[in-house]
Amino acid sequence: MSRLRLGRWLIAIPMSLLALATIYPLLFTANVAMKTRRDYILDRFGLTDALRWENISTAWNSVGMGRYFANSLFVVMASVFLLLLLGSMAGFALSQLRFRGSSALFLGCLAGLFIPFQVVMVPLARIMADTALIDTYPGLILTYVAQFLPFTVFLMTSYYKGIPPEIVDAARIDGSTVYGVYRRIMLPLGTPALLSVGILNALFCWNDVLMALVMMPSAEHRTLMVGVTSLRGQYSDNIPSFASGVLIAAIPVLLVYLFLQRQIADGVAAGSTKG
Repeated sequence: MSRLRLGRWLIAIPMSLLALATIYPLLFTANVAMKTRRDYILDRFGLTDALRWENISTAWNSVGMGRYFANSLFVVMASVFLLLLLGSMAGFALSQLRFRGSSALFLGCLAGLFIPFQVVMVPLARIMADTALIDTYPGLILTYVAQFLPFTVFLMTSYYKGIPPEIVDAARIDGSTVYGVYRRIMLPLGTPALLSVGILNALFCWNDVLMALVMMPSAEHRTLMVGVTSLRGQYSDNIPSFASGVLIAAIPVLLVYLFLQRQIADGVAAGSTKG
């Protein structure tokens, strides 16, 4: 019994420290967001003496955060829709359909997971500029789709491999086309994986700064995470205002994690299933 209790403590202590290291930056940001600029300069780490919600409203209105929020919402929704559509189709084809080169194609998708955006950033920006897609919503959406599609294909393929192929064979014998099997059978069966992968992709796109900064240079088309940087001045910083902007950008992500943590965990584990 004592060994079991000791083992639990050995697990609980590092996990508690990890949770504290994760929660503390959020609490620190919320505390700074409630301070005045003078209070922050005098005592950066002390607790605020009042909840100044006007700081959040000031940050929201001062640089047009509402427009940035709408930009992010549109780009994320469009990107996730295309990612789920293309990823589910590719996952179905690579896992259930028999054609020459499917294994090589799947390995090519896996190879895309190991290519960071920084490697292709310059040539991609030149291609986007040459095709007049730089500083446009379609350009940023296509960038997100290209960057996160290998991850989506990998997870959807792994999930669909767990579905017995006899189901597809029976549907084909009954006269269903490949598209009919995908729409009537694979999409309903893949709903749990689609939900999990959609949430993860939405978080990836929402939290992105580098791709949005490269593809959307103008202030009008900025996404929320890039727009938060507008709260910092060139020669002086209003840190409480900047912290308020960071808090605004973090609240949607926090709500997603709070209410959909089970689906996120399932999505992370989906790729570990054996086909």
